[in-house]
Amino acid sequence: MATREKQSLAIVTLTAIGVVYGDIGTSPLYTLRECLAGEWGVGINQTSVYGFLSLIFWLLTSVVSIKYLLFVLRADDAGEGGILTLMSLAGRNIDARYMPLVIVMGLIGGSFFYGDGVITPAISVMSAIEGMEIIAPNLTRYVVPLSVIILTLLFVIQKHGTGSIGKLFAPVMMLWFITLAVLGIRGIMEYPQVLHALNPYWAINFFVQYKLVSFFALGAAVLSVTGAEALYADMGHFNRSSIRIAWFSIVLPSLVLNYFGQGALLLQHPEAIKNPFFLLAPEWALIPLLVLAAFATVIASQAVISGVFSLTRHAVRLGYLPPMRIIYTSDKESGQIYIPAINWMLYLAVLIVIASFKSSSNLAAAYGIVVTGTMALTSVLFCLVAVHNWQWNRWAVALLLALLLVIDLPLFGANLIKIMAGGWLPICIGIGFLVVMTTWRTERFNVLRKLSEHGNSLSAMITSLEKNPPVRVPGTAVYLSRVVNVIPTALLHNMKHNKVLHERVVLLTIRTEEVPYVPNVRRVEIEQLSPSFWRVVASYGWREKPNMEGIFHRCSVEGLNCPMMQTSFFMSHEALILGKRPWHHKIRGMLFLALARNALRSPDLFELPPNRVIELGTQMDI
Repeated sequence: MATREKQSLAIVTLTAIGVVYGDIGTSPLYTLRECLAGEWGVGINQTSVYGFLSLIFWLLTSVVSIKYLLFVLRADDAGEGGILTLMSLAGRNIDARYMPLVIVMGLIGGSFFYGDGVITPAISVMSAIEGMEIIAPNLTRYVVPLSVIILTLLFVIQKHGTGSIGKLFAPVMMLWFITLAVLGIRGIMEYPQVLHALNPYWAINFFVQYKLVSFFALGAAVLSVTGAEALYADMGHFNRSSIRIAWFSIVLPSLVLNYFGQGALLLQHPEAIKNPFFLLAPEWALIPLLVLAAFATVIASQAVISGVFSLTRHAVRLGYLPPMRIIYTSDKESGQIYIPAINWMLYLAVLIVIASFKSSSNLAAAYGIVVTGTMALTSVLFCLVAVHNWQWNRWAVALLLALLLVIDLPLFGANLIKIMAGGWLPICIGIGFLVVMTTWRTERFNVLRKLSEHGNSLSAMITSLEKNPPVRVPGTAVYLSRVVNVIPTALLHNMKHNKVLHERVVLLTIRTEEVPYVPNVRRVEIEQLSPSFWRVVASYGWREKPNMEGIFHRCSVEGLNCPMMQTSFFMSHEALILGKRPWHHKIRGMLFLALARNALRSPDLFELPPNRVIELGTQMDI
């Protein structure tokens, strides 16, 4: 048994290398080049090379090894991670006065991830294809077209799911990290003195020598840890042990060896700064390395795209985005999903980014600001969870938060100067999604509140209908109610216009809990309100998809038998009209109307049989 468990852990660890570390694993393609070839004016000398190498090593150690792997990975919700999960955890035991602040921090972090999701595929694939410039400089003009072709194919195949592609992730990325290590060792053997940069003295000396310039240079060094947030976001696919083992046994050593190998090459041949990663390889290996790099960057892009899909599903389940079509591409893995609307929006944004920036160096100027912002928010939310959920000592947590922010805030501040050079792009994307999420949440809440203001009491209405029943018809009527103890609008309209009532009436509320999964034993709560009225509350986690057949199968197990072919589903459909508002609220209202018109309809959302659905409409001013 122990041998089998070890084999299973080894397989999961290998798979984690392929999925979790794709983004951070392709950073050596461009990080050191941007550090030393940027506009900082530090030049290529022992102080600058050793300084950047030391910075990169200690950033990998402090941010990834200590912050994320030692601390943040502890904050999971039934095995799930990500900043929206952290927001949910932080809000459970906190004072209600601070809840809006927690929600805002979580939503900003989630919105920033969309900005990262646009930049990562573009910079990763372009940095790999730029290796052609080393093989044949006259092929430079094909970098952009080839990048577009590769990313187009990547987005097109999303609808087929990542299952078959995922089988290639682990072996390809394992080969990639082995290649990184081998290339790094080759460079270090030529100039072993470069290992002196492991000493933090060189990082400190770099700040002393270059003063203010060194602070802004942090904006380039942070490129080495831009994939750190994926460690936490991908917890739902792997256990924390496999993620940690993969990092310390394979990923971290390979990254460090490659960075130091590039540093050794630059100290001997400063002219290699045009592309130190590819020039670290022997000439005969350039073409195979280019192909491998292209595969690795596609995998890194795929991991980010999948992360955006997962984040979107979480936001929909929590009510921050309108319902949209979510296609499950695997019968076994709930995490393998495809969201057409997000896929093509992301694709269009990536094309615009590639056409606008034209090179990975230009894109590097736009990269890092949203990532470091998310890192700082993660630190704050994690410490809130540690205090309020785990009852850690407040003074110890305050010290931990101070140490984390001493790293996060300078990294974020150093990236702020990138705003005019391209950093505005991911920020604008993030702000756009933040506006969409807050608009949908706020306006939808106002609509639901208005629907509940009719003033009628559910219990009084049921009592009246039982005492003086209208015409009864055979079968079961299910009325979807968004809020428990509120009369569904469809029931009111049915009584007003049709003046009939089914033999049995079920008031169904589907509730999303702030947990990833709800056990089947807690799936439905059934309460008989009168001889012919029942209330059913179906609970789902935010990683689950409500299914009507599943709900009523569970109801039959609990004693309420409702055959689908004898059941009619009544739903209300609100025709929303924008009323008089101040101009800024009017813009918000117009955005909400656009989102509502394009939202997935309830029959499709809950997979209702089309021939069993009756929609009753009402007009409402908002």
